[in-house]
Amino acid sequence: MKSRESLVRLKEFQVNEKRRQLHQLQMMMSEFERMTKDLESQIVVEEKKSGISDPNHFAYPTFAKAARQRADNLQVSIKELKMQEETLEMALEEMQAEYARATALEERDGGARARA
Repeated sequence: MKSRESLVRLKEFQVNEKRRQLHQLQMMMSEFERMTKDLESQIVVEEKKSGISDPNHFAYPTFAKAARQRADNLQVSIKELKMQEETLEMALEEMQAEYARATALEERDGGARARA
């Protein structure tokens, strides 16, 4: 039953690939969160330096405006990545279920061959 063995290997590969993708996505989100925190601390420093904390003020520091926009963009990206993470987690669960079914079939067929 070579076809069952190759099916099991294929399913195992797919599960491992989804896990890798999920891990990569989580690493990206944590990096974006770290970058956001860094930007926010830089904004605070810049606001203290200038003495202006109102982004609508005409003399608000340009660097702080740019950093604030970048931090906002990163937050949007994090939200989008979280939606992708949820989708990927559901796909991983499905792949794991398919892998478990394929493994069970292989074990059942292996047991039947051993008895024959």
